Amino acid sequence: MKRLVVGPFNRVEGDLEVALDVADGKVQSAYVNSPMYRGFEQILKDKHPLDALVYVPRICGICSVAQSAASSRALANAMNLQPPENGRLAANLTLAAENIADHLSHFYLFFMPDFARDFYKGRAWFRDAQTRFKSVTGSATAEVLPARAKFMHLMGYLAGKWPHTLSLQPGGSSRPIELTEQVRLSILLTEFRLFLERTLFGDNLEAFASLDSESALLAWAESRKTSADLPRFLAIAYDLELQKLGQATGRFMSYGAYHDGENDLFPPGLWENGVRGALDISAIREDVSHSWMKGETALAPAVGFTLPQPDKTGAYSWCKAPRLDGRVIETGALARQVVAGHALIDDLVVRYGGNVVARVVARLLEIARVLPVMEEWLRRIRPGEPFCFAATALEDGNSVGLVEAARGSLGHWLEVRQGKIRNYQIIAPTTWNFSPRDATGKPGALEQALVGIQIEENNQGAPVSVQHVVRSFDPCMVCTVH
Repeated sequence: MKRLVVGPFNRVEGDLEVALDVADGKVQSAYVNSPMYRGFEQILKDKHPLDALVYVPRICGICSVAQSAASSRALANAMNLQPPENGRLAANLTLAAENIADHLSHFYLFFMPDFARDFYKGRAWFRDAQTRFKSVTGSATAEVLPARAKFMHLMGYLAGKWPHTLSLQPGGSSRPIELTEQVRLSILLTEFRLFLERTLFGDNLEAFASLDSESALLAWAESRKTSADLPRFLAIAYDLELQKLGQATGRFMSYGAYHDGENDLFPPGLWENGVRGALDISAIREDVSHSWMKGETALAPAVGFTLPQPDKTGAYSWCKAPRLDGRVIETGALARQVVAGHALIDDLVVRYGGNVVARVVARLLEIARVLPVMEEWLRRIRPGEPFCFAATALEDGNSVGLVEAARGSLGHWLEVRQGKIRNYQIIAPTTWNFSPRDATGKPGALEQALVGIQIEENNQGAPVSVQHVVRSFDPCMVCTVH
């Protein structure tokens, strides 16, 4: 048995290190370390509750809107405040814009460049992949970055700025949309749709979103693999058999995404071994047995605390180990689509379990499913009607705000006493996915997904198979530890 330490990883938001125990050329066990401690939960203590809306977006520059959305929802629940329809629609549009931009960035800038590495130069597709996806110099970069930048102009109209917007409030959105802005937003969505349909999918969004099985997906991709980038990925992925790589827990969770009136576009729930069920967040506990954190027992986040203990024996990560009723959970776009019951993702997961291909396809499926709904939300906005109700006084008590960020389930737990924050605890998606072992020795989701991977010979740097699995989760390490 030999120990292989991989890290720090490039093209990952924040710092990440993975230790692999390797025997007979395969990973026998993995230990995922989040090396960066943040301290946001200590910063928030004793602040005015509304100050959280200023602080929490600074947790991350990539998914700052998701942090704002969770905080504003926790405050709204504490105030028993419901936003007007315009405010709800504007908030959904703002969060959806950030999530879609994250999915696009992950595919083109974080994930696909690994296929342009010289390790793959013997593959038939290598020259095309290098020309298209190589970091900085690939042709995709020159197309995607301007398209993404123009799409993010939505944030100026919807939120005033990005990142670290202050527009999301407990009572809705403080940035009302005028009629002329509504027209401009519609143009931006139309232009982005055209880019996606021409460059990423090679087909209209609705056609891709209607695919219902792996066989339908592969037949769809076959005629488009030289003209669009998702079909290119599928040709590469199946040549490398990435659908058989990166299986983790087999349990998936979603808090529910894009609440609209009585329902969510993607419903909350739990999926385990083919069975969908209700999600009970009261069963969430945070284990710190292998974290550089004080504490002896696993606590519910509402009564938990985040205090560093850097010299703790047996610890190897700053990340806590959240568990749902003692079970390891995977969260993210794949989890959302499995819980929502989309037929294509169901088929991929039932056949292979959670895997590299399924995670990537689920993110791009969300783009195809969400953008048309954004067009509908925008049409429903009524300029001149209220977008935000004023915040009300906060009584002593506890509250929680749950949202779905691009990378998965994000929860903010808030306790208010005498007009100040007594406790504020955050569990981010990457905290779930990249958690260390718990007190029973159960590895986290990524730690499980890395076991059994064949370590390639004659590879310079981190093994490419390890890179594919790690990036398939799209980690945001700066959100992981607060």
